[in-house]
Amino acid sequence: MKTADTHWRLRLDRYVRLTRIDRPIGWLLVLWPTLWALWLAADGLPPLKLLVIFVLGAILMRSAGCVINDYADRHIDRHVQRTRERPLTTGEVTVREVWGLFIGLCFTAFVLVLFTNRLTILLSLAALGLASLYPFMKRYTHLPQVVLGAAFGWAIPMAFAAVQGEVPPEAWLVFCTALVWTVVYDTFYAMVDREDDLQIGVKSTAVLFGDQDRLFTGTLQAVVVVGLLMMGSRFSLNAFYTASVVLTALLFCYQQYLIRYRQRGPCFAAFLNNNWVGMIIFVGIALATLTTPS
Repeated sequence: MKTADTHWRLRLDRYVRLTRIDRPIGWLLVLWPTLWALWLAADGLPPLKLLVIFVLGAILMRSAGCVINDYADRHIDRHVQRTRERPLTTGEVTVREVWGLFIGLCFTAFVLVLFTNRLTILLSLAALGLASLYPFMKRYTHLPQVVLGAAFGWAIPMAFAAVQGEVPPEAWLVFCTALVWTVVYDTFYAMVDREDDLQIGVKSTAVLFGDQDRLFTGTLQAVVVVGLLMMGSRFSLNAFYTASVVLTALLFCYQQYLIRYRQRGPCFAAFLNNNWVGMIIFVGIALATLTTPS
C-alpha cells in the first residue's frame, strides 16, 4: 500500500510539473485580462457563477496549453537550457499520458463553459484551436508570440459574450491591447532562450527583432499604453484607472531597464514583472467601476 501511494505521489508530481500548475505566473497572465473583461462587461463585480467559471477556465486552459506545448517541443526541449528537465523530455511521462491529460483538461474546461450561453460556447471552440495551434507556430513563423497573444486574450470576447450576450466593438479594443501586451512580455521570455533557439532553428519575435529588440518591445509597450488609455475613454473609467495606466508605464520603463544587457536572468525578471502590470490594471478597473456613479 505504501509503495502504491508513493507511486501515485510521484506521478502526481510529474503531472504538476507538466502542467506548471505550481508556477502561477502563467495562469495569472491569462487571468488578469480575463478579469479586466469581466469587470468591464459587467460594469463592476460580475456574477459569481461567471467569475468562478472563468477563473477555473483560465487555470485549466493554461495548464492544457503547457501540456500540448511540451508535446510539440519534446524533441527541442532537450537542447534548451531552461527546458531540458521537463518530464516528457526526460521520459518521466509518456506521450499517451500527455494526450490523456490534455484531453482531460480541455474537456473539464468545456464542461464549465456549458454553464454559460451559446455564443460563449461557440467562442470557446476557437479558444481550443488557438491553444492547440500556438506550440507548433515557432517552426513556421517568427511571430508565434502573436498567436500566443490571441490564445491568452481569447477569454476577453468570451467574457463579454457571457456577461452581455454579445461581443461589442470595445471588447476587441481590450483584446488587441492584451494581445500586444502578450507579445511584449513573451518576447522578454523568448530572449531568455534566444541563444539556444538560434542554434536549433526555433523562431520567435526575440530572434526576429535581434539587436533591435529593445526598440521594438519599447514601441509595442507604448502601443499598449495608448490602448489602455483608449479603454479608459471608451468605458468612461475615472482617475483610479488613469493612475493604474501611469503606474503601468513606469513598470514598462523598469522592464526596459532590466533587459538593457539582454542577460537571461534580468530578461526573465522583466517577463515576471508583467504580473504586476496585469494586477495594477485590474485594480484600476475595479476601483473605477466601484467609484463611478451608475
